[in-house]
Amino acid sequence: MTKLKLLVTNNVRKFGMIIALIGIALFFQVLTGGALLTPLNVTNIIMQNSYIIVLAIGMMIIIITGEIDLSVGSVAAFIGALAGFFMATLSLPVSASVLICLIVGAMIGAWQGFWVAYMRIPSFIVTLAGMLLFRGLTLIVLDGRTIAPLPDSFRTMSAAFLPDINAGGEIKLLTLIIGFVASVLYILYEIRLRKVAKFYRFKVTSKGFFVFKISFFVAALNLFTYFLALYRGLPVVLLILVTLVLGYSFIMSKTVLGRHIYAVGGNMNAAQLSGVRTKKMKFLAFVNMGVLAALAGLIFTARLNASTPQAGTLFELDAIAAAVIGGASFSGGVGSIFGAVIGALVMGVLNNGMSLMGIGTDWQQAIKGLVLLSAVAFDVLNKNKGKM
Repeated sequence: MTKLKLLVTNNVRKFGMIIALIGIALFFQVLTGGALLTPLNVTNIIMQNSYIIVLAIGMMIIIITGEIDLSVGSVAAFIGALAGFFMATLSLPVSASVLICLIVGAMIGAWQGFWVAYMRIPSFIVTLAGMLLFRGLTLIVLDGRTIAPLPDSFRTMSAAFLPDINAGGEIKLLTLIIGFVASVLYILYEIRLRKVAKFYRFKVTSKGFFVFKISFFVAALNLFTYFLALYRGLPVVLLILVTLVLGYSFIMSKTVLGRHIYAVGGNMNAAQLSGVRTKKMKFLAFVNMGVLAALAGLIFTARLNASTPQAGTLFELDAIAAAVIGGASFSGGVGSIFGAVIGALVMGVLNNGMSLMGIGTDWQQAIKGLVLLSAVAFDVLNKNKGKM
């Protein structure tokens, strides 16, 4: 019993939000009469929240460095406006337009990162100014109008699905196969990690808990792909998200760059004395945020099939909430990419569930605010308990 209690205590931060996500999903599944976890709605949740997940990944890295970015919603709107202007007004090719937009996003991130990292202006002020600046530029580019429609090839990134091997079948076999292959790769990866940890005599979890963890995630993964297979299969945007999550998880956990970013947020003075180029790390974090904000703007614009002046409204708050709910700490040095994704899904399921129940946007905002406050309070209480 003591070992079980210790195991739960040590992993409450890691698995608490996963349990909360499952609980929220089951709660709304009951209240909506089973409408939440239908194949169509599960697909919609992923596609509707894809741009928030992208922003949450970048915001998590920003918060890990001990900074904040309030401009991501306006940057996403500005990039969406540029994309519509390039493709619909100037008739530029889709590939060229997307590339230019991502470069502009990187330049915006570099601009803001310069003021924060090298001029030491608080990120709150710099990005608040950016929020106003790029919202204004969005209105200037669009001239207060909506640009639509956009090329079909551009909409592929947000609205298309992978073609299946059994065209016309009720269940998309390719999606099931991908889920099975991903499960095998995950099992082999976890076994390898455990063997390496044992070889170096690191502390590992009990064999029973290890088997339970693998079984749980494999079951969840295959259930998820089964739901997708019952509708239209794997969305293209989901492949983009998986690539981002795996790539950034590897960078943050397995590379020197990732360790330096954590070091900057954990203790900047100590990191600087250890030879970490702290200014460069913060600068790169903002450049990365600019690129991801641009990508989120492109995904949102492609899904909407229009560039609108109202795009990006409150995106920054959803991204910050997702990162904090996913385990980020405003003191810096804490958080994970997987946690950001879980946080974004918690917000997405809340939004979707409340919408299915017919709850108004006023109450939705109030409830999301309470959820955010609860997540921060939970984090603070855990830290205080650890110091006692």
